[in-house]
Amino acid sequence: MPKEATFSRKEVLQKASAVFHQKGYNGTSMQDLVDSTGLNRSSIYNSFGSKLQLFLEALAFYQSSNNARMNKSLLGHHNASDTIKAVFELYLQDILADKDKKGCLLVNCKSEMANQEANVQSFLENNQERTLAMLEDIVYNGQMERVFNETQSASDYALYLYASLQGLRMTGILHQNEQQLRTLINTILKVIH
Repeated sequence: MPKEATFSRKEVLQKASAVFHQKGYNGTSMQDLVDSTGLNRSSIYNSFGSKLQLFLEALAFYQSSNNARMNKSLLGHHNASDTIKAVFELYLQDILADKDKKGCLLVNCKSEMANQEANVQSFLENNQERTLAMLEDIVYNGQMERVFNETQSASDYALYLYASLQGLRMTGILHQNEQQLRTLINTILKVIH
């Protein structure tokens, strides 16, 4: 009979996520994961199967945490203009709070792993599709409210906004001047108004 796990999976994923966020997938060793989680190697392998599986679960944990924060941030916004500003504000606050200049784990993962591992690529594509769908809904609502222009389709603007958010996160790793980032966000949002 296998030994039952006696650790908090959520806590392990939180700690593993932090290590992967700091060092990237390729820069994180099994010893780093042992040191950060407090689990021995056999426990990690028995519970998660592999470093890659642990990474995928850590990505899902990070994504879930960010989605919960996003959903909470968007509550109470009753028009599309305020909603899209809230999305960018959340990203801006993440950048400003990132004193270690780590960036976003998902964006970092995209540049490091998207073309190396099919399961990671699939995860990132699904995340991108969900984000694009959310942005498309916001833009569509804004076009229906007549606060966003209809020069391009909601899906075209959603892709533009998604690329802008990705670029904002990458820019924010090395450039954390709040005033300049706010000016950049205002410039981005002028395109849809």
